[in-house]
Amino acid sequence: MKYLNQNGAFIELHEITSDNCNVLKSSKNSELSLLWFNSDNNILIIDAVTYSFNKNDIISLTEFHKIEVVKINTLKLIRWNRSFYCIVDHDSEVGCKGILYYGASNLPIIKPNNENIEILQTVLKMLQLEFNSKDNLQLEMLQMMVKRMLILCTRIYKLQSNYFQKETSSIDIIREYNYLVETHFKKKHSVSMYAEMLNKSPKTLANLFKQAGNKTPLYYIKHRIMLEARRLLNYTDKTISEIGYELGFTDVQVFSRFFKNIEHLSPSEFRNK
Repeated sequence: MKYLNQNGAFIELHEITSDNCNVLKSSKNSELSLLWFNSDNNILIIDAVTYSFNKNDIISLTEFHKIEVVKINTLKLIRWNRSFYCIVDHDSEVGCKGILYYGASNLPIIKPNNENIEILQTVLKMLQLEFNSKDNLQLEMLQMMVKRMLILCTRIYKLQSNYFQKETSSIDIIREYNYLVETHFKKKHSVSMYAEMLNKSPKTLANLFKQAGNKTPLYYIKHRIMLEARRLLNYTDKTISEIGYELGFTDVQVFSRFFKNIEHLSPSEFRNK
């Protein structure tokens, strides 16, 4: 199923099996996806990390994720572009920026309970019905269903990650920090740079992240850089020097030490393993 209007806005819904799983690799610029697994024991390599997904697991992906299929049974794919619905421009409506999408190095895995599944299935059914509508409200109705799906997934993920134990203002600062890291990690490597952009002190950010869990603000910067380094080493032919320079390191030796301290392999060892 696919909706496409004259302005290039589109949304598509696919039933994915082992026969058509190449669709997962075809994401283009400014596209976002939700993958809802309908069976157990699905195995994907996402950005060089192997994941196993079971029935009713849901994940959110951007066009930047690199996917290799090891084993697919069945899943539903919902994919749309920025022209259809931009989560950054509409963050006040869904609140998923920096949580489901553009959340630095994190891959959110949403695990709905039975009650959540029933609600999500209802929304999905309504979305499917709207693909067959051809009136002048079709775009708005499709957007409404996607927005509802994103709100539900964000709520579920916040609950399973204990976000609701934190003040809303603190959550919003963490979300914005994650989004800024996603946007600027190639050039800005220090917490103080992001603290300045948020009009907060590095100590304030450290305290907020300490309250939220055991990962520091610097952790998210380092691991977002590492995520991109793994992508570039695995999926491009760029030299290690070129990759280091692209990630903001002026000295390849500094980049190599940074990479090895986290991965426990040198960039060349990682590429050749």
